[in-house]
Amino acid sequence: MSESEVVTVRLTTELKARLDALAKSTKRTRSFLAAEAIANYVEINAWQIEEIEKGLQEVEAGDFLTEEEQAEAYARWRS
Repeated sequence: MSESEVVTVRLTTELKARLDALAKSTKRTRSFLAAEAIANYVEINAWQIEEIEKGLQEVEAGDFLTEEEQAEAYARWRS
């Protein structure tokens, strides 16, 4: 089992109630659900940042379609 640390998070009353309801219906703890949600959020956002950085590197390297190439590709896709 990996190590864990305690993190305190401030939630609105409504969000806490929804989290409690979800925990009850899934028979999971609030802590488990919060950790899963944070892990998913971090993974998705890290992926997005990585892809944006790759895109910026491609632009800096000039590795992208010209306007004409884009129009041709779009025309092929539509037909």
